[in-house]
Amino acid sequence: MAFGVRKKELAEWKKKVIDGEIAFLTHFWYDPRFPNYTTVTKVGCSDLEKLFAWGAKYALRPEWVHKRHTFPHFDLLGDKQKEILRSEGLIDHLERFQL
Repeated sequence: MAFGVRKKELAEWKKKVIDGEIAFLTHFWYDPRFPNYTTVTKVGCSDLEKLFAWGAKYALRPEWVHKRHTFPHFDLLGDKQKEILRSEGLIDHLERFQL
């Protein structure tokens, strides 16, 4: 269940994904399977080869991609989420969600 994401942010993320860009969307999140995590970052791109290549930079495996409809994406959690957001220069995500 997602919280703290604005409609405009979601629309922009979807457009970038569809356009074949690597796109980031961080939001508050609750899933009883992962009770220790309160946020997730979705990194999406409709160009799967591009998404796989991006993920390989961070040791993310292609089989971890959620291939849902037109919005394939990796879900980033915990320390890996923070590491990647820092590396990608997305400090605003870290600050906004107090990561």
